[in-house]
Amino acid sequence: MKIEQYISQLLYRHQCVTVPGFGAFLTEFQSAKLDESSNSFYPPKKMISFNPFIKNNDGLLANHLAEAEKVSYEVAVNAIQNEVSHWKTKIQEFGNFSIKNIGDFSLNPERNIVFVPVDQINYLKESFGLSSFVSPSVKREVLREVYKEEIQELEDQAPIIFTPERKKNYSLLKYAAAFLICAGIAGTLGYKFYEQKIAEETLLVQTNVQKRVNQKIQEATFYIANPLPSVTLTVPAEKMPYHVVAGAFRIERNAEEHYQRLLKLGFKAERLAPNRHGLFPVLYGSYPSYAQAQQAMKDIHKLENKDAWLLIQEQ
Repeated sequence: MKIEQYISQLLYRHQCVTVPGFGAFLTEFQSAKLDESSNSFYPPKKMISFNPFIKNNDGLLANHLAEAEKVSYEVAVNAIQNEVSHWKTKIQEFGNFSIKNIGDFSLNPERNIVFVPVDQINYLKESFGLSSFVSPSVKREVLREVYKEEIQELEDQAPIIFTPERKKNYSLLKYAAAFLICAGIAGTLGYKFYEQKIAEETLLVQTNVQKRVNQKIQEATFYIANPLPSVTLTVPAEKMPYHVVAGAFRIERNAEEHYQRLLKLGFKAERLAPNRHGLFPVLYGSYPSYAQAQQAMKDIHKLENKDAWLLIQEQ
């Protein structure tokens, strides 16, 4: 049973979708952006990342699969386990594999998993139907040359002509001086005129771009065929006596800071009550079986913390 489509459906509605025994897909909001070098506008979107340390079954994917396929919860869990086993076999044999509409997986030289998300799918439902587009650039220099030519034509329509006379005519000189002043004023007004025209053309282009963005947002609709009704299932809480410890701190403030850092990295971190030595333990996570905790600790040793250790609490 293929589970890719059900993971995709959940990524539209949730920030974290865990595939038990494999890892978790996390989404992060990215704002709309403008690439000034190419005059390209990009809508807001959800960026997908992968965390191989979050493997516990939180019930989200299994419940969704059981409801969609009309099967029991146990059958859905087994289907997920079979698909995960198939993925692991492919990446060990071929070094890479792909999950449709989600991304590509490969192994680096250290045999660690590298994830590259797809760019064609935007899992932000508010941006459904929106695509990037390129706005034509405003050619300011061309506009300046055009309006300079118009101003030159206006000035050429009223040339200044001096007619020499044998006798001095101070009245004529007076009118000529007044005409020169008027011509200078006309030139100044003409320059302001073409600067105003440039500003109006720039505003017109910006307004058209904004109208196109608003039109795409208004026309965009988000539709999911056969919307799934909400499902409430009661899953019995598992006992988690096996803990992978990140550290034990004498100062509680230091323990809280380390706990918050692990949460930001995507771990299901926990804090325990002070032990008999007065130290505040911080956990990477808790597990129902020794095998799961041991495997998680090995993964953490490779990529995060070589000093992580295993704590077993009596049931």
